[in-house]
Amino acid sequence: MLDLEFKNAEGTNSGVVVRCSDIKNWIPNSIEIQICDDFAEKWAKMPKTWHCGAIFGHLAPTKSMVKKPGEWNRMTITCRGPMVYVVLNGELVTQMDMRKWTSAKTNPDGSEIPPWLSRPVAELSLTGHIGLQGKHADAPIWFRNIKIKVLEE
Repeated sequence: MLDLEFKNAEGTNSGVVVRCSDIKNWIPNSIEIQICDDFAEKWAKMPKTWHCGAIFGHLAPTKSMVKKPGEWNRMTITCRGPMVYVVLNGELVTQMDMRKWTSAKTNPDGSEIPPWLSRPVAELSLTGHIGLQGKHADAPIWFRNIKIKVLEE
């Protein structure tokens, strides 16, 4: 379980990486929970699987809970077995059963997966490194109060 606070700037595009099995080639070998400024016109137009709290490219959040740029947000990511849960500002916004993502081309709902996510989520490791994506897409991100708790299976 990873619990942290983050603050966006206008236009922020960032993320938290979990279950990363290859830190040199992390993009197809991990799960990224998206952090972004959903209020920015650029990101608001992107697919919902690119919105804050999404499992990037795979599963959209059930609703937007990110605060406006300049305000602190709290995100808790829980990985237990094949399940990944994302709570954003007190609301469960994303719940993924990795076993359902058996294709690297299409999500279970039929939507397309970005081509750089070239491994099916069902094949990813259930353990691995955690990462925080830094400044990306010309806008900064801030993190604080980062806590990790090992859960018993």
